[in-house]
Amino acid sequence: MTIDRVAIIGLGLIGGSIGLAAGKMAPHIATTGWDADPDVRARAAERGLVATVCETASDAVANADLVVLCVPVGAMEEAARAISGSLKPGAIVSDVGSSKASVAAALAKALPDATVIPAHPVAGTEKSGPEAGFAELFRHRWCIVTPPENAPEEAVADLAAFWEILGAKVEIMDAAHHDLVLAVTSHIPHLIAYTIVGTASDLEDVTRGEVIKYSAGGFRDFTRIAASNPVMWRDVFLSNRDAVLEVLGRFTEDLTALQRAIRNGDGDTLHDLFDRTRTIRRSIIEEGQDDARPDFGRSDH
Repeated sequence: MTIDRVAIIGLGLIGGSIGLAAGKMAPHIATTGWDADPDVRARAAERGLVATVCETASDAVANADLVVLCVPVGAMEEAARAISGSLKPGAIVSDVGSSKASVAAALAKALPDATVIPAHPVAGTEKSGPEAGFAELFRHRWCIVTPPENAPEEAVADLAAFWEILGAKVEIMDAAHHDLVLAVTSHIPHLIAYTIVGTASDLEDVTRGEVIKYSAGGFRDFTRIAASNPVMWRDVFLSNRDAVLEVLGRFTEDLTALQRAIRNGDGDTLHDLFDRTRTIRRSIIEEGQDDARPDFGRSDH
């Protein structure tokens, strides 16, 4: 790997975790960082998220071999334009966005002469901000790299090696296919969580507070998901609208079928569905992508 200097633009949960992971797993890599919020920059410096917190984005990326844009997907093009005149020749520009086709188009438009290789570390928590980052966030998690057709092979290999150093497992994938997969595994579950928690909020007056008071495990986990950064998720749904709407249409059909089974007292259909989904849950645990312990082994970081 030829990456010796990494610049991180955006020092929240993901950006801060990249800086901390690089400092712990690859202390030979020099890290710089910048955030548009001066308060975030100050807090990032206090925590030591990167070796040097710069006062401008241009200063942060000036000597970097790799620049990672850790901003909401709706802000990617603006962030790329801010650094367009400061990149050194041959620098790799990547990102961590949860949608890839739209981000790839935005970065290619803003940086037509740069080596742009989008990526998505499939890791995170419901927390945000510079205090939320921790070095182990990417350990044993997948990072999906979605290089354009003209991406230099050595640059793709370098980016993949960087994420592997941070503890991630790397998968190379087409951007459009990534967006469909993530619509199923991440975006629609978040949409459902936001919806059911919103419905519960509307019912609070009717139930006189019992929704919150008697929250069972399922609702608690919905609220954990629905506590995620609202700006980030607003941008995700708008940037990945085609895949989200396609999967949402299928989900709506399946929900209607389930509603019909309940109305008709069709226990066999319900049992078959629940049994099939339990098998999927076991497969996720066997893949090491979650924990079978109570409360899924969740802990605060």
